[in-house]
Amino acid sequence: MIDFRYHLVSLIAVFLAIALGIVVGTTQLNGPILDRLETQVDSLEQDKRSLEDQTRELQGSLDTSDEFESALAPALVDGALAGSSVLLVVASPEVETGDVEEVSALITQAGGTVSGQISLTPAYTDPSTESSLRSYVTGAGLPAGVTLPDGDDAGRLVGSLLAQVLMIPSGGTAPDTAATASVLAGLPALEVLTTDSDSVSPANFALVLTAGEFTGAQAAERNQTLVELVTAFDSAGSGAVVAGDAASARDNGLIGTIREDPTVSAAVSTVDNLGSPAGQISTVLALRAEGEGTSGAYGTGEDTQPVPPVRPATS
Repeated sequence: MIDFRYHLVSLIAVFLAIALGIVVGTTQLNGPILDRLETQVDSLEQDKRSLEDQTRELQGSLDTSDEFESALAPALVDGALAGSSVLLVVASPEVETGDVEEVSALITQAGGTVSGQISLTPAYTDPSTESSLRSYVTGAGLPAGVTLPDGDDAGRLVGSLLAQVLMIPSGGTAPDTAATASVLAGLPALEVLTTDSDSVSPANFALVLTAGEFTGAQAAERNQTLVELVTAFDSAGSGAVVAGDAASARDNGLIGTIREDPTVSAAVSTVDNLGSPAGQISTVLALRAEGEGTSGAYGTGEDTQPVPPVRPATS
């Protein structure tokens, strides 16, 4: 009879055979596999170096293009805003300070003046502040001569109030400075906006600067509050332009929201490449076009024009 010792020896022999087969097979395959891996690594390294070279070349071309556009900018916008004033409204804390400074300088080079700068805090679009804003706007401290729209939509009410005290009607007279000062004292007390310049006075145009996009369940509601403000500025003055970055042109960004609304986009111009010289030039030219009754979508996004029409300055 076959005893236990025989079974044990047989099992050991089987395992030894398996182990020997693995060793022999691995030894035979190691060479080709390693050679193949080394070849793939070499190829990937070459691809990486090639991509790095292409990136440097593209960055160099972009830098050259930006320098060229910056050099041409004063000539392209010369006289575009002669005699006009522009109110700067920073609608997002993500807006780069450098972009604000550069577009402000270009407005001046275009013959215009910056009447002042205000910044909206996140609380301005926060649904939780609606009741306090509504109470302020409809309270006894409302400036004389201000007429509010019907309804109780806080965004619409505050947008209308700001537009009436900060915008100069086309062909009309500037709002009373006391009314402007009153509103710019009351709303900062509610921590919904700040004044960023020594003085803020009514302007012909409003330039709303934005960046990024809202997230979360309240994104649509927050954007709608800003749209109410933008459209109020546009209606009360000579026009409004919203300029920002590529992210702001996404679905939950202010520019993206405006472009998705045919009525608003037909009245308000948008620029989605504010961070580049081309975008800053487009922003100034878009302000001029707004004054002429023309609105458009400019930048690098889908269904946009690269820049607004460029025309020689008139004497």
